[in-house]
Amino acid sequence: MKKNNLIKIMSIVTAAVLAFSLTACGKTNTDAAGQNAGAVTETASVSDTAGTAANEEITSTNDSEHAIEVSGETAEYANIKVTKTGDSDLGDEADFYGDNAAVFATEGATLTLTDIEVDTNGKHANAVFSYGEGTTVNISDSVITTSGDCSGGLMTTGGGTMNAENLDIHTTGNSSAAIRSDRGGGTVNVTGGTYTTDGKGSPVIYSTADITVSDAALVSTASQGVVVEGRNSVTLNNVTLAADNNMKNSDKSDWYQAVMIYQSMSGDAAEGLATFTMTDGSLTNMNGDVFFVNNTTAAITLENVEIVNQDTDGVFLRAAAAGWGSEGSNGGKVKLTLNNQTLEGDILVDSVSALNMYLASGTVYTGAVNEENKGEVYVEIESGSKWVLTGDSYITSLTCDADSIDLNGHKLYINGTEYSEGTVSSGTAIEMETESSMGAGQQDGMPGDAPSGDRPQGGPNGENGEPPARPDGH
Repeated sequence: MKKNNLIKIMSIVTAAVLAFSLTACGKTNTDAAGQNAGAVTETASVSDTAGTAANEEITSTNDSEHAIEVSGETAEYANIKVTKTGDSDLGDEADFYGDNAAVFATEGATLTLTDIEVDTNGKHANAVFSYGEGTTVNISDSVITTSGDCSGGLMTTGGGTMNAENLDIHTTGNSSAAIRSDRGGGTVNVTGGTYTTDGKGSPVIYSTADITVSDAALVSTASQGVVVEGRNSVTLNNVTLAADNNMKNSDKSDWYQAVMIYQSMSGDAAEGLATFTMTDGSLTNMNGDVFFVNNTTAAITLENVEIVNQDTDGVFLRAAAAGWGSEGSNGGKVKLTLNNQTLEGDILVDSVSALNMYLASGTVYTGAVNEENKGEVYVEIESGSKWVLTGDSYITSLTCDADSIDLNGHKLYINGTEYSEGTVSSGTAIEMETESSMGAGQQDGMPGDAPSGDRPQGGPNGENGEPPARPDGH
């Protein structure tokens, strides 16, 4: 990573910590039913009665076990430290079902964690894991650190729920998102705090779920800031997001970006409309493009967000084919809505991609669209909004008032015909399918629901070991 980018990122982290600092409150344990799996050592036992001694430490050192496991019950832990070492060689068992997670809730449990510290150092050692429909984890005012590969901070799968408030999460391993989901997804709500990732393939957020983050600071020093896969969503409200994607986790794409929206066809996420919504706050990109959409249909909505791309060679949005899906039909289909935005940056749409762009609520967009004249593009400009061109642009259809477009010395072509500045236009949006391109050997309707049936025994092909390589950003 370039030194000046690291300095910029650290300044963002420092400001975020000041803005979203944790509250250290001395609270006592009020655990009702939490149980520890396997051989676990504790400095004090967990009691069913309130008032258990504070500063308890729960340690797990064995492979494929939990320090805390709550199954089908209600439990509370406060003012404790959880330390987890030991690995899992069962990739899917860990990623989908929580094997080797430090803190694990399942079978409709409700687990409340307050003022805790979780530290994991192992392979596939996720910190706090919510699995299954009806399972809810509530965690607040806590610190999470993971240092092994494939070890997320917050992990949600199988339709579970995760509610987090005022956390400080830092992951350093590869494929270790701070806020992470996998097969079956669920619902994740995060408010406040600071979330930082340093590893390759470790975005701050990897979503195969519905994830909402508010009033928080998100920083990635090596990977994308956010990845959304398939029919899932990320919503950011008043969030500071900074990403320096400078390491590749896959050779399927040549580009770097802050936000990636795609469909891998791995079966981890259902096909359908992917959604990224950001209101207020800021998005800073250090390397490459701001947005990249591939092999899926995506709705991107921005309102009053400060967008900064520090890479002068990068574009604002790239909708293009890459290594996921079937060649010739695996581009990005994008509905881009800009409300009350001041935004600069070009938009590239390749020959198998399409864009419907809506400028509304006083938006001023400055940039060139489809300058290479490859994809289909519809632009609709609401009265009071404006498009200022920075290069010749090629679109398929246009709806605008007479004063909506400033050619700024450049040319705009609509379906091959040159547009005259000051002309009113009325066009039609492009129809977009929401299903992704199927890869070879894939079947329609790949599940995004909770895994069904028995848990897998071992790794791929029925043997213990690593699963197939994950897509970039996972």
